Amino acid sequence: MDPNNRGSEEYGRDHDGFEEDSVPQRQSREPLTPDFGLQTPQQARTVQLISGDLLLTVNPVDGSEVEPCPPGRQPEAPVRHTATERADRERAAAPSVPPGPPGPLLPLLERQEARERLVRLLARGRSVRVTGPAGSGRTALLSAVAADCADLAPDGVVRLSGHKRTTTDLQYALFEAVHRAPLHRPGREELLGLIRGIGAVVVLDDLEFGGAALDELLDATPECAFVLAATPDVAAPGPDAHLEELSLTGLGRSASIDLLEQVVERSLTEDEANWAGDLWFESEGLPLRFVQAGALLRHRDLLRDPEAFDAYGSAAPFAPEGAPEAPLPSLGEGAAPALLLASRLSEAARETLRFAVALGGEVPHQAHLPALVGDTHADAALGELAGCGLLSPAGPRYRLAAGVVTQLEAGGYGEGAADRARTAAQHYAWWAGHPSVTSERAVAEADAVLAALAQLVPGDRAGQASVAVLLARSASPAFAAGMQWGAWEKVLRMGQESARIAGEVAEEAYFHHELGVLALCTGHLERARAELEASIGMRGALSDKSGAVAGRRALALVADRSGGPVPGGRTPAGEELAAARYEEAASPPGGIPAALPLFPRQPVPAETTAVISGPDTPAGRGPAFLRGARRNLVGAGAGALLVAVLGTVVTLGATSGSEEPDSRNVTTEQSADEDDSDNGFPEDEPTPGAPEESGTPGEGTESPGPSGHATPPAGTTPSAGTSDPGTTPKTDDPTTTSPTGRPTTGSPTTGSPTKPTTKPPTTPPTTPPTTPPTDPPTPTDPPTTEEPPPSAPETSLSASGPATEDTPPASGSAPAPTA
Repeated sequence: MDPNNRGSEEYGRDHDGFEEDSVPQRQSREPLTPDFGLQTPQQARTVQLISGDLLLTVNPVDGSEVEPCPPGRQPEAPVRHTATERADRERAAAPSVPPGPPGPLLPLLERQEARERLVRLLARGRSVRVTGPAGSGRTALLSAVAADCADLAPDGVVRLSGHKRTTTDLQYALFEAVHRAPLHRPGREELLGLIRGIGAVVVLDDLEFGGAALDELLDATPECAFVLAATPDVAAPGPDAHLEELSLTGLGRSASIDLLEQVVERSLTEDEANWAGDLWFESEGLPLRFVQAGALLRHRDLLRDPEAFDAYGSAAPFAPEGAPEAPLPSLGEGAAPALLLASRLSEAARETLRFAVALGGEVPHQAHLPALVGDTHADAALGELAGCGLLSPAGPRYRLAAGVVTQLEAGGYGEGAADRARTAAQHYAWWAGHPSVTSERAVAEADAVLAALAQLVPGDRAGQASVAVLLARSASPAFAAGMQWGAWEKVLRMGQESARIAGEVAEEAYFHHELGVLALCTGHLERARAELEASIGMRGALSDKSGAVAGRRALALVADRSGGPVPGGRTPAGEELAAARYEEAASPPGGIPAALPLFPRQPVPAETTAVISGPDTPAGRGPAFLRGARRNLVGAGAGALLVAVLGTVVTLGATSGSEEPDSRNVTTEQSADEDDSDNGFPEDEPTPGAPEESGTPGEGTESPGPSGHATPPAGTTPSAGTSDPGTTPKTDDPTTTSPTGRPTTGSPTTGSPTKPTTKPPTTPPTTPPTTPPTDPPTPTDPPTTEEPPPSAPETSLSASGPATEDTPPASGSAPAPTA
C-alpha cells in the first residue's frame, strides 16, 4: 500500500466507489504526536500523594502545597507483591528490546566457577562485592546469578541499578520493588522499619559509592543478601561491612577466540585468529572488546560479499570461496573500534551517536529518536548500535559502552554538542509537559533529562539558560509525582541556577518554593525555612499573592514542626491562615483579643501581630502554629492590662489634688510627639488635646538650659508648679475650680500655682473636648498681652518612654531662672 495514498489499491483495484474521505485514517505511529488541528485545552495535572504524615499536592502551576494529612486520608499499610507481580515488574524494568533482528546469544565463558561461588555465598545469606574493569562482563555474570537465585529468598530477587543513585534512592527503590503502596512515600523512620523486614537477594549493578554510604545501606537491610558490582575505582566498604570480595579479570586467549566466533557466527580464518590473538594481548582479554571486534569482522564480510547477508542483515555461516579479500582492521582500530564501527552505520545511527555524546553518554529512548534525529525510522538505529556492542544496559535504558564517548569525541562527534543538547532539552520540555505522558514514563527518562540540563547549566550561549528553565519547569512536577525525589531535587537545583542566570525571578521563586517543600517533606527544617523565606520574598516583590500565600502556609508548618518563633508578620486581610491542628483547640472566631491600653499606644511587635487573627479569619479556625505561644500570649495580655490599670490609678491619685482654672477638663488622651506624623497626626497640625501654639517656631516651648534642665521661653514667668512644657501656668487664687466644677478655698502651698501679674486674656483659649474631634481643631491667635496666659492643671507624664531633654522629669519642678 502506498503510504501517501489512502486508497484500496492493496487489493488490486481502484477506489471502487469509495470516496477518499470515507476511508478511515491510519492511526498515528507515535501516540505522543497527535494529528495537527484544534486540540481540547488540557488542564494542569495535580497529583496528591502521602509523604510520611504530610499530604503533598503537586501543583505544576503555582507550586506544590503541603499540609498535615487529615483524618481519613492516611494510606493503608503497604502489602508485598506476589510472585507474579514481581515477575511482571522485573520484565517492565528491563531494557526494551531494540528493533531489528535479535543478536546471537553469547555464552558466559570462564565464569562458571565464579558463578557457583556467588550462588553458594548468597544461599548462606552472605553479601558479595564483585569488582572488575569496565567491559569485563560484570552485568552478564550478575544476570546469570539472578536467574540461579530466583527461589532462595522469600521476597525473590530484586534487580537495581546504582547508576547515579544515592543510598536513599536505593532504599526507596528496594521498598517499591517489594511493596505495593500507590502514591505513598513513607517517612524516614517508617521506611527503615519496612525495609528491615525485607528478605530478598538484591542484585545491584553499577554501584558508584562505598565507605560509610555502603555501610548504611547494608545496615538498613539486615535480612537481604547483596551481590554488588562496581569498578575498582569505587571506594571500598568499611571494615565492619563483612563483604566477600570477588575480582573479575579478562578472558583467556582461547576463550576470547571462542567468543569472537560466537559473535561472527562462523569459524575464523588463520589470519583472523592471529589478529584476534594480538587483540587479546592489547585489550587484556576484556569481553567487550571481542564483541566489538566481532562486529568489525561482520562488516568486513559484508564488504567482501553483500549477498552473504540475508534480508535481516544476518551473516551466512561461511563466506563464499573466491570472494575478494578485504583488509583486516589494524590493531589500534580493533582496540578502539568505535569510530570504524560508526563509519559503517546508517546516517540515523550516526546522528544518534552524536546526540548520545552531547548528553554525556546517555542514549534517548527509541521512541524519542525520530523526533530528535528527524527520521521517521530512526528508532531502528538503536538496534544497529546494540548489535555493534556500542551500547550497554543501565537500568531500564541504554547508554554508550565504556570508552565509546572518548573515542567518538576524538573523531569529531562532539562538534555541535551544545546545539544538540539544546534541541534535546526543548524536546523533553514539550514531552514531559504533555498530558498523555505519565509520571512513570517521565521518571524512566530522568537520566537523559538530567544530562540535557547539565549541558545547559551554566551555559555561555544566549538562550541556553531559558531553555533549561523551561525543561526544569516541565520535568520537576513529573518527577515529584513519580516519587523519584533524587532526580526531583537535582532538577530543581539546576532550574534555580538557570533561572538566576536568565534573570527570571518568578521561576526562581518557584524553584525555591519547591525546594522548601521537598526539604520539609524529607525532614530538613532549617533548609526548608531558608528556601521558603527566599521564595516568599521574591514573590512578594512580584506581587504574586497566591504564590506568597502558599509559601507562608508551608513556612507556618515548618515553624510548627521546629517549635521556633512564628515566622513573618500578619497575614494580609482576606487571606486564610493555615488550618489548626486537629489535636489543638481552634482560635475563637474573632481571633485572640488584644488588651486596649489606657496609656498612649505602643508599636506592637511583629511577633504579636502575626498571631492575633483579624476579623476575616473564619470561625473555628486559627493559626496551626499556635501551640505553647497561645498561653504565653494570653498571659502577656493580662499583664499589659494590669500595668495599664495601675498606671491609671497612679495618674488619678496624682492629679486628684490639682486645681484647674476656667473649668477646663484634663483628658488622658494620647499626645502626639514629633514622631507621631506616621500615626495620623500631621506635624503642621495641632494635636488633639495639646495647647495652642503660635506661628513662631519655638514660641511657648521650653528649651534645656546649660545644666540640662528645661528653661522657660523668653517673656514668660516660670512657675514652681510647672511640670509639663507647653501648658499654661496656674494662678494662686485661693478660690479655684475643682475637677468637679465647684469652687474651693485653700491656702497656696509650695507646689501651688502662682498668680499672674495681669488678668487672663480677654479671648479664652480653646479647650479640646474629652474625645478627640474628627477634624483637627483650628489654631486661634496667641494672646496679645505680654503677661503669660494661665497654666493648665498639672498632668501626669506619658507612659510611652523615659523623659528626654524636651520633657522635664515627672516629679519636681523646673528650676527658676536666675534673674
